[in-house]
Amino acid sequence: MTSLPADTSALMSAALESILYGFSILMFIGTVWALTYKRRMREVNRPVAVVAVLLLLVSTAHIIMTLIHVENGLVKYRDTWPGGPAAFFTDITEETYVIKHALYISQTVLADGLMIYRCYALWRSIRVIIVPSFLWCAVVVTGIRAVYGTSQATSDPGDVFAIDVEKWIIAFIVLTLTSNLLCSGLLIYRIWNIERRVSKIRASNSTMMPIVRVLVDAAVLYTVMLLGLLICFLAESDGESVLTDIAVPVVSITFYMVIIRITTSCRHHLSTASTSRTTEMEQRNMQQYQTKSLEANISQCTQDDSASTYKVRDEERPSTGIEEI
Repeated sequence: MTSLPADTSALMSAALESILYGFSILMFIGTVWALTYKRRMREVNRPVAVVAVLLLLVSTAHIIMTLIHVENGLVKYRDTWPGGPAAFFTDITEETYVIKHALYISQTVLADGLMIYRCYALWRSIRVIIVPSFLWCAVVVTGIRAVYGTSQATSDPGDVFAIDVEKWIIAFIVLTLTSNLLCSGLLIYRIWNIERRVSKIRASNSTMMPIVRVLVDAAVLYTVMLLGLLICFLAESDGESVLTDIAVPVVSITFYMVIIRITTSCRHHLSTASTSRTTEMEQRNMQQYQTKSLEANISQCTQDDSASTYKVRDEERPSTGIEEI
Protein backbone atom coordinates (compact mmCIF):
# COMPACT_ATOMS: atom_id res chain seq x y z
CA MET A 1 0.00 0.00 0.00
CA THR A 2 1.51 3.33 -1.09
CA SER A 3 -0.10 6.53 0.15
CA LEU A 4 2.55 9.08 -0.82
CA PRO A 5 5.25 9.23 -3.50
CA ALA A 6 8.68 8.88 -1.91
CA ASP A 7 9.97 12.29 -3.02
CA THR A 8 6.79 13.98 -1.75
CA SER A 9 7.14 12.20 1.60
CA ALA A 10 10.75 13.37 1.87
CA LEU A 11 9.83 17.01 1.26
CA MET A 12 6.87 16.85 3.63
CA SER A 13 8.89 15.24 6.42
CA ALA A 14 11.71 17.79 6.00
CA ALA A 15 9.27 20.69 6.24
CA LEU A 16 7.38 19.33 9.25
CA GLU A 17 10.54 18.30 11.07
CA SER A 18 12.07 21.76 10.53
CA ILE A 19 9.03 23.42 12.08
CA LEU A 20 8.97 21.06 15.05
CA TYR A 21 12.73 21.35 15.49
CA GLY A 22 12.42 25.14 15.73
CA PHE A 23 9.75 24.72 18.38
CA SER A 24 11.92 22.23 20.28
CA ILE A 25 14.73 24.81 20.38
CA LEU A 26 12.40 27.25 22.13
CA MET A 27 11.33 24.50 24.52
CA PHE A 28 14.97 23.68 25.24
CA ILE A 29 15.63 27.31 26.18
CA GLY A 30 12.65 27.14 28.53
CA THR A 31 14.00 23.90 29.98
CA VAL A 32 17.38 25.47 30.72
CA TRP A 33 15.58 28.29 32.52
CA ALA A 34 13.46 25.81 34.49
CA LEU A 35 16.51 23.84 35.58
CA THR A 36 18.73 26.80 36.50
CA TYR A 37 16.49 29.68 37.59
CA LYS A 38 17.52 30.86 41.06
CA ARG A 39 19.70 27.79 41.53
CA ARG A 40 23.35 27.25 42.17
CA MET A 41 25.20 24.91 39.82
CA ARG A 42 25.38 22.17 42.43
CA GLU A 43 21.60 22.31 42.86
CA VAL A 44 20.85 21.63 39.19
CA ASN A 45 19.48 18.17 38.41
CA ARG A 46 22.47 17.05 36.38
CA PRO A 47 21.13 13.75 34.97
CA VAL A 48 18.10 15.57 33.57
CA ALA A 49 20.24 18.42 32.24
CA VAL A 50 22.58 15.96 30.49
CA VAL A 51 19.67 14.14 28.84
CA ALA A 52 18.14 17.46 27.76
CA VAL A 53 21.39 18.44 26.02
CA LEU A 54 21.78 15.01 24.43
CA LEU A 55 18.24 15.14 23.06
CA LEU A 56 18.99 18.54 21.54
CA LEU A 57 22.20 17.25 19.96
CA VAL A 58 20.47 14.19 18.50
CA SER A 59 17.62 16.33 17.17
CA THR A 60 20.10 18.73 15.59
CA ALA A 61 22.07 15.91 13.97
CA HIS A 62 18.84 14.37 12.66
CA ILE A 63 17.52 17.55 11.03
CA ILE A 64 20.93 18.07 9.40
CA MET A 65 20.86 14.54 7.99
CA THR A 66 17.26 15.04 6.80
CA LEU A 67 18.23 18.17 4.87
CA ILE A 68 21.28 16.45 3.39
CA HIS A 69 19.10 13.47 2.41
CA VAL A 70 16.63 15.74 0.62
CA GLU A 71 19.39 17.75 -1.06
CA ASN A 72 21.09 14.57 -2.28
CA GLY A 73 17.88 13.15 -3.73
CA LEU A 74 16.54 16.29 -5.38
CA VAL A 75 19.77 18.02 -6.42
CA LYS A 76 22.99 16.06 -6.14
CA TYR A 77 21.81 12.70 -7.53
CA ARG A 78 18.70 13.84 -9.34
CA ASP A 79 20.02 12.98 -12.80
CA THR A 80 22.53 10.26 -11.90
CA TRP A 81 20.63 7.97 -9.51
CA PRO A 82 18.97 5.06 -11.33
CA GLY A 83 15.25 5.74 -11.30
CA GLY A 84 15.60 9.38 -10.29
CA PRO A 85 14.60 11.04 -6.98
CA ALA A 86 11.70 8.66 -6.33
CA ALA A 87 14.05 5.66 -6.42
CA PHE A 88 16.65 7.47 -4.31
CA PHE A 89 14.21 8.15 -1.46
CA THR A 90 12.97 4.55 -1.41
CA ASP A 91 16.48 3.09 -1.12
CA ILE A 92 16.74 2.17 2.57
CA THR A 93 20.41 1.25 2.28
CA GLU A 94 21.38 4.81 1.32
CA GLU A 95 23.82 6.20 3.89
CA THR A 96 21.86 9.23 5.08
CA TYR A 97 18.69 7.15 5.41
CA VAL A 98 20.45 4.66 7.70
CA ILE A 99 22.05 7.43 9.80
CA LYS A 100 18.70 9.17 10.24
CA HIS A 101 17.07 6.02 11.55
CA ALA A 102 20.02 5.29 13.83
CA LEU A 103 19.57 8.76 15.33
CA TYR A 104 15.85 8.10 15.81
CA ILE A 105 16.68 4.87 17.66
CA SER A 106 19.17 6.78 19.85
CA GLN A 107 16.57 9.45 20.66
CA THR A 108 14.03 6.81 21.65
CA VAL A 109 16.52 4.91 23.81
CA LEU A 110 17.44 8.14 25.65
CA ALA A 111 13.79 9.04 26.25
CA ASP A 112 12.84 5.57 27.46
CA GLY A 113 15.86 5.46 29.77
CA LEU A 114 14.82 8.78 31.25
CA MET A 115 11.33 7.48 31.94
CA ILE A 116 12.84 4.60 33.91
CA TYR A 117 15.02 7.06 35.83
CA ARG A 118 11.92 9.06 36.73
CA CYS A 119 10.18 5.94 38.03
CA TYR A 120 13.15 5.02 40.20
CA ALA A 121 13.56 8.57 41.51
CA LEU A 122 9.89 8.73 42.47
CA TRP A 123 9.38 5.23 43.84
CA ARG A 124 12.88 4.73 45.32
CA SER A 125 12.59 1.03 44.58
CA ILE A 126 14.58 -1.22 42.26
CA ARG A 127 11.70 -3.69 42.03
CA VAL A 128 9.45 -1.13 40.39
CA ILE A 129 11.81 -0.65 37.44
CA ILE A 130 12.67 -4.31 36.79
CA VAL A 131 10.07 -4.82 34.06
CA PRO A 132 10.65 -1.39 32.43
CA SER A 133 14.39 -2.11 32.44
CA PHE A 134 13.89 -5.42 30.62
CA LEU A 135 11.67 -3.64 28.11
CA TRP A 136 14.33 -0.97 27.64
CA CYS A 137 16.97 -3.62 26.94
CA ALA A 138 14.63 -5.19 24.39
CA VAL A 139 14.12 -1.76 22.78
CA VAL A 140 17.90 -1.36 22.45
CA VAL A 141 18.34 -4.83 20.92
CA THR A 142 15.48 -4.53 18.42
CA GLY A 143 16.51 -0.99 17.51
CA ILE A 144 20.11 -1.99 16.78
CA ARG A 145 18.94 -5.04 14.83
CA ALA A 146 16.52 -2.94 12.77
CA VAL A 147 19.21 -0.40 11.83
CA TYR A 148 21.71 -3.14 10.99
CA GLY A 149 19.15 -5.04 8.92
CA THR A 150 18.25 -1.86 7.06
CA SER A 151 21.86 -1.11 6.18
CA GLN A 152 22.44 -4.68 4.97
CA ALA A 153 19.21 -5.13 2.98
CA THR A 154 19.86 -6.79 -0.37
CA SER A 155 16.63 -8.56 -1.40
CA ASP A 156 14.64 -5.41 -2.16
CA PRO A 157 16.40 -2.29 -0.82
CA GLY A 158 13.79 -0.10 -2.47
CA ASP A 159 10.97 -1.28 -0.20
CA VAL A 160 11.22 -1.20 3.60
CA PHE A 161 8.14 -3.44 3.82
CA ALA A 162 9.56 -6.16 1.56
CA ILE A 163 12.50 -7.11 3.78
CA ASP A 164 12.49 -9.13 6.99
CA VAL A 165 13.71 -6.10 8.99
CA GLU A 166 10.09 -4.90 9.07
CA LYS A 167 9.31 -7.30 11.93
CA TRP A 168 12.18 -5.84 13.98
CA ILE A 169 10.91 -2.33 13.39
CA ILE A 170 7.39 -3.30 14.47
CA ALA A 171 8.78 -5.06 17.56
CA PHE A 172 10.77 -1.93 18.38
CA ILE A 173 7.70 0.29 18.16
CA VAL A 174 5.54 -2.07 20.24
CA LEU A 175 8.22 -2.39 22.94
CA THR A 176 8.86 1.34 23.27
CA LEU A 177 5.10 1.98 23.34
CA THR A 178 4.63 -0.60 26.10
CA SER A 179 7.57 0.77 28.08
CA ASN A 180 6.28 4.32 27.96
CA LEU A 181 2.73 3.38 28.90
CA LEU A 182 3.99 1.31 31.83
CA CYS A 183 6.36 4.00 33.13
CA SER A 184 3.76 6.74 32.69
CA GLY A 185 1.22 4.65 34.58
CA LEU A 186 3.66 4.08 37.44
CA LEU A 187 4.47 7.78 37.69
CA ILE A 188 0.84 8.89 37.54
CA TYR A 189 -0.29 6.33 40.12
CA ARG A 190 2.52 7.26 42.52
CA ILE A 191 1.82 11.00 42.36
CA TRP A 192 -1.94 10.46 42.63
CA ASN A 193 -1.44 8.24 45.67
CA ILE A 194 0.79 10.83 47.36
CA GLU A 195 -1.74 13.57 46.59
CA ARG A 196 -4.61 11.50 47.99
CA ARG A 197 -2.80 10.99 51.32
CA VAL A 198 -1.45 14.51 51.58
CA SER A 199 -4.77 16.21 50.81
CA LYS A 200 -6.19 15.00 54.13
CA ILE A 201 -3.80 17.12 56.20
CA ARG A 202 -2.84 19.95 53.86
CA ALA A 203 -3.77 23.40 55.14
CA SER A 204 -3.40 25.19 51.79
CA ASN A 205 -5.31 24.79 48.54
CA SER A 206 -2.22 23.76 46.57
CA THR A 207 -2.33 20.43 44.78
CA MET A 208 -0.06 18.14 42.81
CA MET A 209 -2.76 17.14 40.32
CA PRO A 210 -1.32 19.48 37.63
CA ILE A 211 1.71 17.16 37.66
CA VAL A 212 -0.56 14.22 36.88
CA ARG A 213 -2.20 16.15 34.06
CA VAL A 214 1.08 17.07 32.39
CA LEU A 215 2.29 13.45 32.57
CA VAL A 216 -0.98 12.31 31.00
CA ASP A 217 -0.65 14.93 28.26
CA ALA A 218 2.92 13.84 27.47
CA ALA A 219 1.97 10.15 27.49
CA VAL A 220 -0.99 10.73 25.17
CA LEU A 221 1.08 12.79 22.71
CA TYR A 222 3.84 10.19 22.53
CA THR A 223 1.39 7.28 22.38
CA VAL A 224 -0.56 8.80 19.50
CA MET A 225 2.66 9.31 17.55
CA LEU A 226 3.81 5.71 18.12
CA LEU A 227 0.40 4.29 17.28
CA GLY A 228 0.39 6.27 14.04
CA LEU A 229 3.84 4.93 13.18
CA LEU A 230 2.77 1.38 14.01
CA ILE A 231 -0.36 1.66 11.87
CA CYS A 232 1.72 2.94 8.95
CA PHE A 233 4.01 -0.09 9.15
CA LEU A 234 1.15 -2.54 9.51
CA ALA A 235 -0.67 -0.93 6.58
CA GLU A 236 2.58 -0.64 4.58
CA SER A 237 2.08 3.09 4.08
CA ASP A 238 4.89 5.40 2.99
CA GLY A 239 3.63 7.83 5.60
CA GLU A 240 5.94 5.99 8.01
CA SER A 241 8.89 8.00 6.67
CA VAL A 242 7.15 11.26 7.61
CA LEU A 243 6.22 10.07 11.10
CA THR A 244 9.68 8.63 11.73
CA ASP A 245 11.30 11.98 10.94
CA ILE A 246 8.95 14.11 13.00
CA ALA A 247 9.12 11.64 15.91
CA VAL A 248 12.61 12.89 16.80
CA PRO A 249 11.63 16.51 17.63
CA VAL A 250 8.35 15.30 19.16
CA VAL A 251 10.30 13.21 21.69
CA SER A 252 12.32 16.29 22.66
CA ILE A 253 9.24 18.49 22.87
CA THR A 254 7.38 16.12 25.19
CA PHE A 255 10.45 15.83 27.43
CA TYR A 256 10.94 19.60 27.64
CA MET A 257 7.21 20.20 28.13
CA VAL A 258 7.16 17.96 31.18
CA ILE A 259 10.12 19.72 32.80
CA ILE A 260 8.79 23.24 32.22
CA ARG A 261 5.21 22.62 33.27
CA ILE A 262 6.00 20.54 36.33
CA THR A 263 8.70 22.93 37.52
CA THR A 264 6.17 25.75 37.29
CA SER A 265 3.60 23.69 39.20
CA CYS A 266 6.11 22.81 41.90
CA ARG A 267 7.13 26.42 42.36
CA HIS A 268 3.51 27.42 42.74
CA HIS A 269 3.04 24.57 45.20
CA LEU A 270 6.02 25.75 47.24
CA SER A 271 4.83 29.36 47.20
CA THR A 272 1.37 28.39 48.40
CA ALA A 273 2.75 26.13 51.10
CA SER A 274 5.08 28.87 52.29
CA THR A 275 2.31 31.45 52.71
CA SER A 276 0.20 28.98 54.67
CA ARG A 277 2.80 28.66 57.46
CA THR A 278 2.04 31.28 60.07
CA THR A 279 4.50 30.56 62.87
CA GLU A 280 8.29 30.37 63.07
CA MET A 281 8.05 26.89 64.58
CA GLU A 282 6.16 25.61 61.54
CA GLN A 283 8.69 27.24 59.23
CA ARG A 284 11.61 25.56 61.00
CA ASN A 285 9.89 22.16 60.98
CA MET A 286 8.97 22.39 57.30
CA GLN A 287 12.54 23.33 56.37
CA GLN A 288 13.92 20.47 58.46
CA TYR A 289 11.74 17.77 56.95
CA GLN A 290 11.49 19.09 53.41
CA THR A 291 14.11 16.66 52.09
CA LYS A 292 12.35 14.00 50.06
CA SER A 293 10.40 15.23 47.10
CA LEU A 294 8.83 14.46 43.78
CA GLU A 295 11.67 13.80 41.32
CA ALA A 296 10.21 12.72 37.97
CA ASN A 297 13.12 14.25 36.13
CA ILE A 298 11.35 17.35 36.11
CA SER A 299 10.63 17.96 39.65
CA GLN A 300 11.88 16.36 42.77
CA CYS A 301 8.50 16.49 44.41
CA THR A 302 8.12 13.23 46.37
CA GLN A 303 7.16 12.13 49.81
CA ASP A 304 9.59 10.34 52.09
CA ASP A 305 7.58 7.34 53.21
CA SER A 306 10.24 6.20 55.66
CA ALA A 307 10.11 9.46 57.64
CA SER A 308 6.63 10.65 56.95
CA THR A 309 5.58 12.51 60.09
CA TYR A 310 6.59 15.54 62.06
CA LYS A 311 5.16 17.24 65.10
CA VAL A 312 3.70 20.75 65.18
CA ARG A 313 1.84 21.97 68.27
CA ASP A 314 1.59 18.46 69.67
CA GLU A 315 -0.10 17.17 66.52
CA GLU A 316 1.49 14.69 64.11
CA ARG A 317 1.08 15.41 60.40
CA PRO A 318 2.54 13.60 57.36
CA SER A 319 5.44 15.40 55.74
CA THR A 320 4.70 16.60 52.22
CA GLY A 321 8.03 18.04 51.25
CA ILE A 322 8.10 19.57 47.80
CA GLU A 323 11.26 20.73 46.14
CA GLU A 324 11.91 22.31 42.80
CA ILE A 325 14.23 20.83 40.26
